[in-house]
Amino acid sequence: MLNSLPFDLALFLDAVTNGLDRALNTSVNALEKTLFFSIGGLPLVILWLLVGATYFTLRMGLINIRAFRHAIAVTLGRYDDPNEPGEVNHFQAIATALSATVGLGNIAGVAIGIQLGGPGAVVWMTLAGFLGMSSKFVECTLAQQYRTVRPDGTIAGGPMYYLSHGLDKLGLPSLGRWLAFAFALLCAIGALGGGNMFQANQTQAAIAQIFPLIDQYPWIYGLLLTAMVGVVIVGGIQRIGTVAGTIVPTMAGLYVLSGVWVIVANLPAVPGAIALITREAFSPQAIEGGMIAVMVQGLRRGLFSNSAGVGSAAIAHAATRTKEPVREGIVASLEPFIDTIVICNLTALVCVVTNAYQTAPDAALGFELVAIAFGQAVSGFSIMLTVAVCLFAFSTIISWGYYGEQCWRYLTGDRWLAAYRVVYVAATFVGTVTQPSAVLAFSDMMLFAIAIPNLLGCMLLSNQVAAALKDYWQRLQTGQMPIHGIKI
Repeated sequence: MLNSLPFDLALFLDAVTNGLDRALNTSVNALEKTLFFSIGGLPLVILWLLVGATYFTLRMGLINIRAFRHAIAVTLGRYDDPNEPGEVNHFQAIATALSATVGLGNIAGVAIGIQLGGPGAVVWMTLAGFLGMSSKFVECTLAQQYRTVRPDGTIAGGPMYYLSHGLDKLGLPSLGRWLAFAFALLCAIGALGGGNMFQANQTQAAIAQIFPLIDQYPWIYGLLLTAMVGVVIVGGIQRIGTVAGTIVPTMAGLYVLSGVWVIVANLPAVPGAIALITREAFSPQAIEGGMIAVMVQGLRRGLFSNSAGVGSAAIAHAATRTKEPVREGIVASLEPFIDTIVICNLTALVCVVTNAYQTAPDAALGFELVAIAFGQAVSGFSIMLTVAVCLFAFSTIISWGYYGEQCWRYLTGDRWLAAYRVVYVAATFVGTVTQPSAVLAFSDMMLFAIAIPNLLGCMLLSNQVAAALKDYWQRLQTGQMPIHGIKI
Protein backbone atom coordinates (compact mmCIF):
# COMPACT_ATOMS: atom_id res chain seq x y z
CA MET A 1 0.00 0.00 0.00
CA LEU A 2 2.94 2.29 0.68
CA ASN A 3 4.68 1.75 -2.67
CA SER A 4 3.04 4.77 -4.26
CA LEU A 5 4.31 7.15 -1.54
CA PRO A 6 7.59 9.01 -1.88
CA PHE A 7 10.38 6.52 -1.08
CA ASP A 8 11.72 8.15 2.07
CA LEU A 9 8.26 8.66 3.58
CA ALA A 10 7.27 5.08 2.76
CA LEU A 11 10.44 3.76 4.39
CA PHE A 12 9.91 5.91 7.46
CA LEU A 13 6.27 4.90 7.92
CA ASP A 14 7.11 1.24 7.45
CA ALA A 15 9.87 1.46 10.04
CA VAL A 16 7.67 3.25 12.57
CA THR A 17 4.74 0.91 12.04
CA ASN A 18 6.81 -2.26 12.25
CA GLY A 19 8.62 -0.99 15.32
CA LEU A 20 5.37 -0.16 17.10
CA ASP A 21 3.90 -3.50 16.13
CA ARG A 22 6.82 -5.38 17.67
CA ALA A 23 6.93 -3.21 20.78
CA LEU A 24 3.21 -3.45 21.50
CA ASN A 25 2.55 -7.12 20.69
CA THR A 26 3.55 -8.22 24.18
CA SER A 27 1.34 -5.56 25.80
CA VAL A 28 -1.61 -6.47 23.58
CA ASN A 29 -1.36 -10.14 24.51
CA ALA A 30 -1.17 -9.30 28.21
CA LEU A 31 -4.14 -6.94 28.07
CA GLU A 32 -6.22 -9.37 26.06
CA LYS A 33 -5.53 -12.22 28.47
CA THR A 34 -6.59 -9.99 31.38
CA LEU A 35 -9.63 -8.25 29.93
CA PHE A 36 -10.95 -11.33 28.17
CA PHE A 37 -10.18 -13.78 30.94
CA SER A 38 -13.26 -16.00 31.01
CA ILE A 39 -15.46 -16.48 34.03
CA GLY A 40 -18.11 -19.11 33.41
CA GLY A 41 -17.45 -18.80 29.69
CA LEU A 42 -17.96 -14.99 29.61
CA PRO A 43 -14.92 -12.71 29.20
CA LEU A 44 -14.26 -10.52 32.24
CA VAL A 45 -14.82 -7.18 30.53
CA ILE A 46 -18.11 -8.31 28.96
CA LEU A 47 -19.30 -9.71 32.28
CA TRP A 48 -18.36 -6.42 33.97
CA LEU A 49 -20.32 -4.35 31.44
CA LEU A 50 -23.29 -6.73 31.63
CA VAL A 51 -23.39 -6.73 35.44
CA GLY A 52 -23.17 -2.95 35.53
CA ALA A 53 -25.94 -2.51 32.95
CA THR A 54 -28.22 -4.98 34.76
CA TYR A 55 -27.61 -3.29 38.11
CA PHE A 56 -28.38 0.18 36.73
CA THR A 57 -31.56 -1.08 35.02
CA LEU A 58 -32.89 -2.44 38.31
CA ARG A 59 -31.57 0.39 40.51
CA MET A 60 -33.15 3.07 38.31
CA GLY A 61 -36.53 1.32 38.13
CA LEU A 62 -36.43 0.31 34.45
CA ILE A 63 -35.64 3.85 33.34
CA ASN A 64 -34.95 2.50 29.84
CA ILE A 65 -38.69 1.72 29.50
CA ARG A 66 -40.56 4.29 31.53
CA ALA A 67 -38.64 7.33 30.24
CA PHE A 68 -38.61 6.34 26.56
CA ARG A 69 -41.38 8.71 25.39
CA HIS A 70 -39.99 11.55 27.46
CA ALA A 71 -36.54 11.01 25.95
CA ILE A 72 -37.98 11.47 22.45
CA ALA A 73 -39.79 14.64 23.51
CA VAL A 74 -36.61 16.14 24.98
CA THR A 75 -34.56 15.21 21.91
CA LEU A 76 -37.10 16.93 19.67
CA GLY A 77 -36.52 20.14 21.63
CA ARG A 78 -39.75 20.27 23.65
CA TYR A 79 -37.82 21.27 26.77
CA ASP A 80 -34.97 23.27 25.21
CA ASP A 81 -34.17 26.63 26.74
CA PRO A 82 -31.46 28.60 24.88
CA ASN A 83 -30.67 30.55 28.07
CA GLU A 84 -29.53 27.47 29.97
CA PRO A 85 -25.76 26.95 30.43
CA GLY A 86 -23.92 24.78 27.92
CA GLU A 87 -22.50 24.73 24.41
CA VAL A 88 -24.87 22.50 22.39
CA ASN A 89 -28.53 21.51 22.49
CA HIS A 90 -29.90 18.06 23.34
CA PHE A 91 -30.12 16.96 19.71
CA GLN A 92 -26.55 18.03 18.91
CA ALA A 93 -25.26 16.22 21.99
CA ILE A 94 -26.96 12.95 21.13
CA ALA A 95 -25.88 13.35 17.49
CA THR A 96 -22.26 13.84 18.58
CA ALA A 97 -22.38 10.84 20.89
CA LEU A 98 -24.12 8.71 18.26
CA SER A 99 -21.58 9.74 15.65
CA ALA A 100 -18.89 8.18 17.83
CA THR A 101 -20.82 4.93 18.40
CA VAL A 102 -22.79 4.46 15.18
CA GLY A 103 -19.98 3.33 12.94
CA LEU A 104 -18.30 0.33 11.48
CA GLY A 105 -19.22 -1.72 14.53
CA ASN A 106 -22.88 -1.52 13.54
CA ILE A 107 -22.09 -2.83 10.05
CA ALA A 108 -18.89 -4.86 9.95
CA GLY A 109 -19.05 -5.77 13.65
CA VAL A 110 -22.57 -7.16 13.41
CA ALA A 111 -21.70 -9.22 10.35
CA ILE A 112 -18.66 -10.64 12.12
CA GLY A 113 -20.81 -11.46 15.15
CA ILE A 114 -23.21 -13.46 12.97
CA GLN A 115 -20.36 -15.20 11.17
CA LEU A 116 -18.72 -16.24 14.44
CA GLY A 117 -21.77 -16.74 16.62
CA GLY A 118 -24.54 -17.50 14.15
CA PRO A 119 -27.88 -15.66 13.75
CA GLY A 120 -28.72 -16.28 17.41
CA ALA A 121 -26.13 -13.67 18.43
CA VAL A 122 -28.67 -11.01 17.40
CA VAL A 123 -30.90 -11.77 20.40
CA TRP A 124 -28.05 -11.24 22.86
CA MET A 125 -26.96 -8.15 20.96
CA THR A 126 -30.46 -6.71 21.47
CA LEU A 127 -30.38 -7.55 25.18
CA ALA A 128 -27.07 -5.72 25.48
CA GLY A 129 -28.60 -2.66 23.84
CA PHE A 130 -31.67 -2.73 26.09
CA LEU A 131 -29.64 -2.96 29.30
CA GLY A 132 -27.05 -0.51 27.99
CA MET A 133 -29.71 2.22 27.88
CA SER A 134 -29.57 2.33 31.69
CA SER A 135 -25.76 2.56 31.76
CA LYS A 136 -25.86 5.51 29.39
CA PHE A 137 -28.47 7.20 31.58
CA VAL A 138 -26.33 6.94 34.71
CA GLU A 139 -22.99 8.03 33.24
CA CYS A 140 -24.45 10.98 31.29
CA THR A 141 -26.46 12.20 34.28
CA LEU A 142 -23.28 12.17 36.35
CA ALA A 143 -21.44 14.02 33.59
CA GLN A 144 -23.94 16.87 33.90
CA GLN A 145 -23.89 16.86 37.69
CA TYR A 146 -20.12 17.23 37.92
CA ARG A 147 -19.26 19.29 34.85
CA THR A 148 -17.26 22.49 35.26
CA VAL A 149 -16.94 25.70 33.25
CA ARG A 150 -13.44 26.67 32.13
CA PRO A 151 -12.23 30.31 32.22
CA ASP A 152 -12.82 30.58 28.46
CA GLY A 153 -16.48 29.61 28.93
CA THR A 154 -16.22 26.09 27.49
CA ILE A 155 -17.56 23.08 29.35
CA ALA A 156 -15.36 20.40 30.90
CA GLY A 157 -17.08 17.18 31.85
CA GLY A 158 -17.09 13.42 31.61
CA PRO A 159 -15.94 10.43 33.66
CA MET A 160 -12.65 12.02 34.70
CA TYR A 161 -14.61 14.76 36.49
CA TYR A 162 -17.37 12.74 38.12
CA LEU A 163 -14.86 10.09 39.17
CA SER A 164 -12.55 12.60 40.84
CA HIS A 165 -15.09 15.09 42.23
CA GLY A 166 -17.90 12.64 42.89
CA LEU A 167 -15.83 10.11 44.80
CA ASP A 168 -14.21 12.97 46.71
CA LYS A 169 -17.69 13.85 48.03
CA LEU A 170 -18.07 10.24 49.14
CA GLY A 171 -14.84 10.48 51.12
CA LEU A 172 -12.79 8.53 48.57
CA PRO A 173 -10.54 11.24 47.09
CA SER A 174 -7.53 9.03 46.37
CA LEU A 175 -9.60 6.35 44.63
CA GLY A 176 -11.38 9.03 42.60
CA ARG A 177 -8.15 10.63 41.42
CA TRP A 178 -6.62 7.33 40.38
CA LEU A 179 -9.74 6.18 38.54
CA ALA A 180 -10.03 9.54 36.76
CA PHE A 181 -6.37 9.48 35.75
CA ALA A 182 -6.66 5.90 34.45
CA PHE A 183 -9.76 6.74 32.41
CA ALA A 184 -8.31 9.93 30.90
CA LEU A 185 -4.99 8.34 29.97
CA LEU A 186 -6.51 5.24 28.41
CA CYS A 187 -9.14 7.24 26.52
CA ALA A 188 -6.72 9.88 25.18
CA ILE A 189 -4.39 7.26 23.75
CA GLY A 190 -7.08 4.79 22.74
CA ALA A 191 -8.88 7.45 20.70
CA LEU A 192 -5.91 7.59 18.33
CA GLY A 193 -6.35 3.99 17.26
CA GLY A 194 -9.87 2.57 17.49
CA GLY A 195 -11.54 5.96 17.17
CA ASN A 196 -9.28 7.28 14.42
CA MET A 197 -6.74 5.10 12.58
CA PHE A 198 -8.99 2.06 12.32
CA GLN A 199 -11.87 4.14 10.98
CA ALA A 200 -9.61 5.92 8.47
CA ASN A 201 -8.12 2.64 7.31
CA GLN A 202 -11.51 1.04 6.76
CA THR A 203 -12.88 4.00 4.80
CA GLN A 204 -9.84 3.89 2.54
CA ALA A 205 -10.48 0.19 1.88
CA ALA A 206 -14.17 0.85 1.20
CA ILE A 207 -13.51 3.76 -1.18
CA ALA A 208 -10.88 1.73 -3.03
CA GLN A 209 -13.57 -0.80 -4.00
CA ILE A 210 -15.31 1.93 -6.02
CA PHE A 211 -12.22 3.87 -7.09
CA PRO A 212 -9.34 1.40 -7.49
CA LEU A 213 -6.96 4.29 -8.10
CA ILE A 214 -7.22 5.12 -4.39
CA ASP A 215 -5.60 1.77 -3.60
CA GLN A 216 -2.61 2.75 -5.70
CA TYR A 217 -2.36 6.27 -4.28
CA PRO A 218 -3.75 6.05 -0.72
CA TRP A 219 -1.90 9.16 0.37
CA ILE A 220 -4.16 11.31 -1.82
CA TYR A 221 -7.25 10.11 0.02
CA GLY A 222 -5.30 10.32 3.29
CA LEU A 223 -4.49 13.99 2.80
CA LEU A 224 -8.10 14.81 1.87
CA LEU A 225 -9.58 13.01 4.88
CA THR A 226 -6.93 14.47 7.19
CA ALA A 227 -7.73 18.01 6.04
CA MET A 228 -11.46 17.49 6.60
CA VAL A 229 -10.90 16.07 10.09
CA GLY A 230 -8.55 18.91 11.01
CA VAL A 231 -10.97 21.62 9.94
CA VAL A 232 -13.80 20.15 12.02
CA ILE A 233 -12.02 19.26 15.28
CA VAL A 234 -10.24 22.62 15.51
CA GLY A 235 -13.71 24.18 15.79
CA GLY A 236 -14.39 22.32 19.05
CA ILE A 237 -17.63 20.78 20.30
CA GLN A 238 -19.87 23.41 18.70
CA ARG A 239 -18.57 22.71 15.19
CA ILE A 240 -18.46 18.96 15.86
CA GLY A 241 -22.04 19.11 17.13
CA THR A 242 -23.17 21.02 14.06
CA VAL A 243 -21.46 18.61 11.66
CA ALA A 244 -22.67 15.56 13.58
CA GLY A 245 -26.18 16.99 13.72
CA THR A 246 -26.17 17.01 9.92
CA ILE A 247 -24.30 13.78 9.18
CA VAL A 248 -25.88 11.45 11.74
CA PRO A 249 -29.55 11.88 10.71
CA THR A 250 -28.52 11.72 7.04
CA MET A 251 -26.40 8.61 7.27
CA ALA A 252 -28.70 6.83 9.72
CA GLY A 253 -31.76 7.64 7.62
CA LEU A 254 -30.06 6.55 4.42
CA TYR A 255 -28.90 3.30 5.95
CA VAL A 256 -32.20 2.49 7.65
CA LEU A 257 -34.26 3.18 4.53
CA SER A 258 -31.94 1.02 2.44
CA GLY A 259 -32.10 -1.78 4.99
CA VAL A 260 -35.88 -1.62 5.08
CA TRP A 261 -35.91 -1.78 1.27
CA VAL A 262 -33.84 -4.98 1.34
CA ILE A 263 -36.11 -6.51 3.97
CA VAL A 264 -39.27 -5.59 2.04
CA ALA A 265 -37.74 -7.10 -1.11
CA ASN A 266 -37.25 -10.33 0.88
CA LEU A 267 -40.48 -10.07 2.90
CA PRO A 268 -41.49 -13.76 2.57
CA ALA A 269 -38.20 -14.74 4.23
CA VAL A 270 -38.65 -12.46 7.26
CA PRO A 271 -40.76 -14.80 9.48
CA GLY A 272 -38.33 -17.64 8.90
CA ALA A 273 -35.37 -15.38 9.63
CA ILE A 274 -36.87 -14.22 12.93
CA ALA A 275 -37.66 -17.82 13.91
CA LEU A 276 -34.10 -18.87 13.04
CA ILE A 277 -32.57 -16.02 15.08
CA THR A 278 -34.72 -16.84 18.11
CA ARG A 279 -34.16 -20.59 17.88
CA GLU A 280 -30.39 -20.39 17.54
CA ALA A 281 -30.05 -17.90 20.39
CA PHE A 282 -30.98 -20.61 22.89
CA SER A 283 -29.86 -23.74 21.09
CA PRO A 284 -26.74 -25.43 22.51
CA GLN A 285 -26.16 -26.85 19.04
CA ALA A 286 -26.49 -23.46 17.31
CA ILE A 287 -22.81 -23.32 16.46
CA GLU A 288 -19.63 -25.05 17.47
CA GLY A 289 -19.00 -24.01 21.05
CA GLY A 290 -22.64 -23.94 22.10
CA MET A 291 -24.96 -21.36 23.57
CA ILE A 292 -22.28 -19.55 25.61
CA ALA A 293 -20.33 -18.85 22.42
CA VAL A 294 -23.45 -17.34 20.85
CA MET A 295 -24.04 -15.20 23.94
CA VAL A 296 -20.44 -13.98 23.99
CA GLN A 297 -20.52 -12.86 20.37
CA GLY A 298 -23.89 -11.15 20.71
CA LEU A 299 -23.13 -9.42 24.02
CA ARG A 300 -19.66 -8.43 22.89
CA ARG A 301 -20.86 -6.81 19.66
CA GLY A 302 -23.86 -5.21 21.34
CA LEU A 303 -22.07 -3.77 24.36
CA PHE A 304 -19.10 -2.49 22.41
CA SER A 305 -21.10 -1.12 19.47
CA ASN A 306 -23.01 1.34 21.68
CA SER A 307 -20.19 2.00 24.21
CA ALA A 308 -22.67 1.86 27.10
CA GLY A 309 -20.67 1.74 30.32
CA VAL A 310 -17.47 2.87 28.64
CA GLY A 311 -18.11 6.51 29.56
CA SER A 312 -16.96 8.21 26.37
CA ALA A 313 -20.42 9.54 25.41
CA ALA A 314 -20.66 11.30 28.77
CA ILE A 315 -17.96 13.73 27.58
CA ALA A 316 -20.23 14.97 24.78
CA HIS A 317 -23.38 15.09 26.91
CA ALA A 318 -21.63 17.16 29.58
CA ALA A 319 -21.61 20.10 27.15
CA THR A 320 -25.39 20.17 26.63
CA ARG A 321 -27.36 23.31 27.46
CA THR A 322 -29.52 22.25 30.40
CA LYS A 323 -30.00 22.79 34.12
CA GLU A 324 -31.42 19.29 34.53
CA PRO A 325 -28.71 16.56 34.67
CA VAL A 326 -31.33 13.80 34.75
CA ARG A 327 -32.94 15.13 31.58
CA GLU A 328 -29.69 14.75 29.66
CA GLY A 329 -29.22 11.25 31.03
CA ILE A 330 -32.68 10.34 29.75
CA VAL A 331 -31.80 11.68 26.30
CA ALA A 332 -28.58 9.67 26.31
CA SER A 333 -30.50 6.48 27.02
CA LEU A 334 -31.84 6.62 23.46
CA GLU A 335 -28.37 6.01 22.01
CA PRO A 336 -28.14 2.24 22.63
CA PHE A 337 -31.71 1.90 21.36
CA ILE A 338 -30.87 3.62 18.07
CA ASP A 339 -27.38 2.19 17.80
CA THR A 340 -27.98 -1.43 18.75
CA ILE A 341 -31.69 -2.25 18.86
CA VAL A 342 -32.47 -0.45 15.57
CA ILE A 343 -29.34 -0.24 13.39
CA CYS A 344 -27.54 -3.40 14.51
CA ASN A 345 -30.74 -5.45 14.27
CA LEU A 346 -31.42 -4.03 10.83
CA THR A 347 -27.94 -5.04 9.65
CA ALA A 348 -28.36 -8.51 11.10
CA LEU A 349 -31.79 -9.05 9.53
CA VAL A 350 -30.48 -7.97 6.11
CA CYS A 351 -27.67 -10.53 6.37
CA VAL A 352 -30.07 -13.30 7.42
CA VAL A 353 -33.04 -12.70 5.08
CA THR A 354 -30.72 -12.56 2.06
CA ASN A 355 -28.89 -15.65 3.38
CA ALA A 356 -25.66 -13.79 2.59
CA TYR A 357 -24.04 -14.98 5.82
CA GLN A 358 -24.11 -18.53 4.40
CA THR A 359 -23.72 -17.98 0.66
CA ALA A 360 -20.99 -15.32 0.72
CA PRO A 361 -17.40 -16.47 0.04
CA ASP A 362 -15.39 -17.41 3.11
CA ALA A 363 -13.08 -14.48 2.46
CA ALA A 364 -15.97 -12.02 2.74
CA LEU A 365 -15.77 -10.72 6.29
CA GLY A 366 -17.56 -7.87 8.02
CA PHE A 367 -18.20 -5.00 5.64
CA GLU A 368 -17.79 -7.18 2.54
CA LEU A 369 -20.50 -9.55 3.79
CA VAL A 370 -22.98 -6.71 4.34
CA ALA A 371 -22.14 -5.26 0.92
CA ILE A 372 -22.95 -8.62 -0.66
CA ALA A 373 -26.26 -8.77 1.25
CA PHE A 374 -27.27 -5.29 0.09
CA GLY A 375 -26.08 -5.96 -3.45
CA GLN A 376 -28.32 -9.02 -3.74
CA ALA A 377 -31.41 -6.85 -3.30
CA VAL A 378 -30.72 -4.03 -5.75
CA SER A 379 -27.75 -3.47 -8.01
CA GLY A 380 -25.80 -0.45 -6.85
CA PHE A 381 -26.77 -0.71 -3.18
CA SER A 382 -23.18 -1.62 -2.35
CA ILE A 383 -22.18 1.88 -3.50
CA MET A 384 -24.74 3.40 -1.15
CA LEU A 385 -23.35 1.24 1.63
CA THR A 386 -19.84 2.47 0.92
CA VAL A 387 -21.02 6.08 1.17
CA ALA A 388 -22.78 5.32 4.46
CA VAL A 389 -19.66 3.61 5.84
CA CYS A 390 -17.52 6.63 4.97
CA LEU A 391 -19.98 8.98 6.68
CA PHE A 392 -20.15 6.70 9.71
CA ALA A 393 -16.37 6.55 9.98
CA PHE A 394 -15.80 10.29 9.44
CA SER A 395 -18.28 11.21 12.15
CA THR A 396 -16.66 8.68 14.47
CA ILE A 397 -13.22 10.19 13.88
CA ILE A 398 -14.28 13.77 14.66
CA SER A 399 -16.23 12.79 17.77
CA TRP A 400 -13.40 10.70 19.19
CA GLY A 401 -11.11 13.62 18.46
CA TYR A 402 -13.17 15.66 20.92
CA TYR A 403 -13.20 12.85 23.49
CA GLY A 404 -9.44 12.37 23.31
CA GLU A 405 -8.85 16.13 23.44
CA GLN A 406 -10.94 16.56 26.59
CA CYS A 407 -9.09 13.73 28.32
CA TRP A 408 -5.76 15.23 27.25
CA ARG A 409 -6.76 18.61 28.67
CA TYR A 410 -7.68 16.97 31.97
CA LEU A 411 -4.30 15.25 32.16
CA THR A 412 -2.22 18.29 31.21
CA GLY A 413 -4.23 21.10 32.73
CA ASP A 414 -5.18 22.55 29.33
CA ARG A 415 -1.54 22.62 28.21
CA TRP A 416 -0.22 21.41 24.85
CA LEU A 417 -3.69 21.17 23.34
CA ALA A 418 -2.34 22.01 19.88
CA ALA A 419 0.16 19.16 20.19
CA TYR A 420 -2.58 16.59 20.77
CA ARG A 421 -4.61 17.92 17.86
CA VAL A 422 -1.59 17.67 15.56
CA VAL A 423 -0.92 14.08 16.66
CA TYR A 424 -4.59 13.16 16.27
CA VAL A 425 -4.88 14.64 12.78
CA ALA A 426 -1.59 12.98 11.77
CA ALA A 427 -2.95 9.65 13.01
CA THR A 428 -5.79 9.99 10.50
CA PHE A 429 -3.28 10.14 7.66
CA VAL A 430 -1.25 7.23 9.04
CA GLY A 431 -4.41 5.15 9.28
CA THR A 432 -5.15 5.57 5.56
CA VAL A 433 -1.70 4.53 4.34
CA THR A 434 -0.67 1.83 6.81
CA GLN A 435 -2.11 -1.15 8.66
CA PRO A 436 -0.58 -0.88 12.14
CA SER A 437 -2.28 -3.96 13.56
CA ALA A 438 -0.64 -3.97 16.98
CA VAL A 439 -1.21 -0.23 17.48
CA LEU A 440 -4.91 -0.67 16.74
CA ALA A 441 -5.22 -3.76 18.91
CA PHE A 442 -3.49 -2.01 21.79
CA SER A 443 -5.72 1.07 21.54
CA ASP A 444 -8.82 -1.12 21.32
CA MET A 445 -7.80 -2.92 24.49
CA MET A 446 -7.40 0.43 26.24
CA LEU A 447 -10.84 1.54 25.09
CA PHE A 448 -12.29 -1.67 26.51
CA ALA A 449 -10.29 -1.12 29.71
CA ILE A 450 -11.79 2.33 30.42
CA ALA A 451 -15.06 0.61 31.29
CA ILE A 452 -13.44 -0.73 34.46
CA PRO A 453 -12.80 2.60 36.26
CA ASN A 454 -15.91 4.19 34.76
CA LEU A 455 -18.40 1.55 35.85
CA LEU A 456 -16.84 1.22 39.31
CA GLY A 457 -17.29 4.94 39.86
CA CYS A 458 -20.83 4.92 38.44
CA MET A 459 -21.86 2.12 40.78
CA LEU A 460 -20.47 3.98 43.80
CA LEU A 461 -22.29 7.16 42.74
CA SER A 462 -25.54 5.47 41.67
CA ASN A 463 -27.43 6.49 44.83
CA GLN A 464 -26.95 10.16 43.88
CA VAL A 465 -28.36 9.48 40.43
CA ALA A 466 -31.32 7.56 41.85
CA ALA A 467 -32.16 10.43 44.22
CA ALA A 468 -31.93 12.99 41.42
CA LEU A 469 -34.12 10.82 39.19
CA LYS A 470 -36.80 10.51 41.88
CA ASP A 471 -36.94 14.28 42.29
CA TYR A 472 -36.98 14.94 38.53
CA TRP A 473 -39.67 12.36 37.83
CA GLN A 474 -41.91 13.73 40.56
CA ARG A 475 -41.67 17.25 39.12
CA LEU A 476 -42.29 15.93 35.61
CA GLN A 477 -45.40 14.01 36.66
CA THR A 478 -46.82 16.99 38.54
CA GLY A 479 -46.47 19.34 35.56
CA GLN A 480 -43.64 21.48 36.96
CA MET A 481 -41.53 21.21 33.78
CA PRO A 482 -41.96 24.08 31.28
CA ILE A 483 -42.62 22.77 27.78
CA HIS A 484 -41.63 24.63 24.61
CA GLY A 485 -43.84 23.40 21.79
CA ILE A 486 -46.31 20.52 21.63
CA LYS A 487 -46.29 17.91 24.33
CA ILE A 488 -45.98 14.32 23.08
